[in-house]
Amino acid sequence: MEDLIAWRPSDAMIKAARITAFGDWLARERGQRFDDYAQLWQWSVDEPDAFWCAVWDWFDIRADGPRGRALADAAMPGAKWFPGVRLNYVDQVFRHANDQRPAIVFRNEAGAAREVSWAQLQREVAALAASLRAMGIGPGDRVVAYMPNIPETVSAFLAVASLGAVWSICSPDMGRVAVLDRFRQIAPKAMLAVDGYRYGGKTHDRRELVAELLAELPTVEHLVLLPQLDAAIDATRFRNGVSWASVTQGDAPLVSTPVPFDHPLWVVYSSGTTGLPKPMVHGQGGVVLEHVKLAGLHLDLGPNDRYHWFSSTGWMMWNAQIAGLLVGATICIYDGSPGYPDLTALWRFAGETRVSYFGAGAAFYASCQKADIHPAEVANLSELRGLGSTGSPLSPENYQWLYDAVRSDIWISPISGGTDIVSAFVGGVPTLPVVRGEMQCRCLGARIEAFDEAGKALHDEVGELVCTVPMPSMPLYFWNDAGNRRYLDSYFDVYPGIWRHGDWVRITPRGGAVIYGRSDATINRHGIRMGTSELYRAVEDLPEVIDSLVVDLEYLGRESYMPLFVVLREGETLTPALESAIRERIKQALSARHVPNDIFQVAAIPRTMSGKKMELPIKKLMMGQPLEKVANPDTMANPESLAWFVDFARQRAAAGAASA
Repeated sequence: MEDLIAWRPSDAMIKAARITAFGDWLARERGQRFDDYAQLWQWSVDEPDAFWCAVWDWFDIRADGPRGRALADAAMPGAKWFPGVRLNYVDQVFRHANDQRPAIVFRNEAGAAREVSWAQLQREVAALAASLRAMGIGPGDRVVAYMPNIPETVSAFLAVASLGAVWSICSPDMGRVAVLDRFRQIAPKAMLAVDGYRYGGKTHDRRELVAELLAELPTVEHLVLLPQLDAAIDATRFRNGVSWASVTQGDAPLVSTPVPFDHPLWVVYSSGTTGLPKPMVHGQGGVVLEHVKLAGLHLDLGPNDRYHWFSSTGWMMWNAQIAGLLVGATICIYDGSPGYPDLTALWRFAGETRVSYFGAGAAFYASCQKADIHPAEVANLSELRGLGSTGSPLSPENYQWLYDAVRSDIWISPISGGTDIVSAFVGGVPTLPVVRGEMQCRCLGARIEAFDEAGKALHDEVGELVCTVPMPSMPLYFWNDAGNRRYLDSYFDVYPGIWRHGDWVRITPRGGAVIYGRSDATINRHGIRMGTSELYRAVEDLPEVIDSLVVDLEYLGRESYMPLFVVLREGETLTPALESAIRERIKQALSARHVPNDIFQVAAIPRTMSGKKMELPIKKLMMGQPLEKVANPDTMANPESLAWFVDFARQRAAAGAASA
């Protein structure tokens, strides 16, 4: 095993880790002693009631009345957590308020820079909450936002949460259809919006679109408009519009409304690449408890940290970024393109703001590696001690690049979970070694296993990722889901009573985890199933290949067809020699069975806003489904990339009809 390990924590790092302090507290206060992380994890999933009560007590969750027991009903779905408890998300945030460090550090791609003190944040939240309350917004009312990743968006969320109202947000780079598909489902009472945004060096006016949204959302009684492009814009030009300045002026006491543990906090949505997005409802208490565990114990964040995870407001990692406030960390947020003016932008931001924990999508790191970026040469990253990754699997080569280009003693801790639980199932801790290509551990309280088709647990084999005990941040329900049908079909249709997430996973003998991609986009060649990430690793290891996508098209009564699409480095073309090299690389890394039928050069691989390759939508498109049923361009990072695939699918369909 020794030759597999890429990094080991120092004795000092282990001693300083918050999970070490948590273990010491468990021994001292609960009489629970564990020799290693594996034992701690086993206890956390064998005794979920005791574990989650311990998390509550160690993080000193603020609530009305005694906490009582954690898990009153462990049925899944339908678990009942902390009955009788009343709390509010913002109380756990502002208990950390102080004047020694800022709450928020902000930069954008245009060079704007701000620091927001805890006092400033609390004043703005209190003033906005008072204004919303005066508008008649109260517990259970939905308030939606069409806002970018700026400090005011954080204030808006906290103000809505303080009222017990329900928050939902779309990024302003999302188009009309995508926004309406989401917001219409929840009948919002108020909306906060910007007049536009900047991205990639360009400005995007959203005034006309905001007016269209208001016209299509008749339940919206109030609009709060925040200028981003035109400081002099008149908010009253919109129906029931008021300016951000008018609703955040003056001083008001911060009054939080205690709500039940399972009271809705926000509605987040599935990616929306197919069908109407699923509106997932998470509870105030469940999010607080899960996020203090994730941020405090797995990301090792505390009051002395500066935490950045690059995200737009349309990705659940924005919600996870805000979680830093729950443990007193300063959150460092960036608004703009990670590639503008070049791929050093985020690294320079991390250096300038003295970030101690930096997170991004795996695609960002892969792009930096391909572009031969050397972060340590362009920024002072001496304060940086941890790197996180998510969105897609981080390849072993990316791990090595990070050690070479950032720092050899950096702690790399990718996580994998999803919008569904707005957290992670597997991740890392700073007390375990790092193995290239593996996530260090299954998260505390998350009983994750790999199942075969019969529901049997697999050991060191690839299987369906399942969770066999409830977690507090699993959705309460989907909004307007009659009889819980969509919810049950989404997670419990294969293994009744057991959450099936839809990823391929292997739990290693070390207790780590490797994600192999989505189980519904599997390659099944000649009876051998394989996750797509293994093929991508082999192909994208070639210096000429920047990105790739493979789909395995299985036809009833016909031989399957598997094309591979590649994006090449500028100036490169898909010559016979390069095509041969790609085929040979796949053959050597996987098997001859997994060599594609054809290879095509494309300009770009379709990706969601969170950076995920759109394997299943492209597969469905190739199988003959119309574009409008498989992909929503408004929810994509690069909708222009679809045109090539639509034309390709049309040509294949025509060729198939001609030969029939």
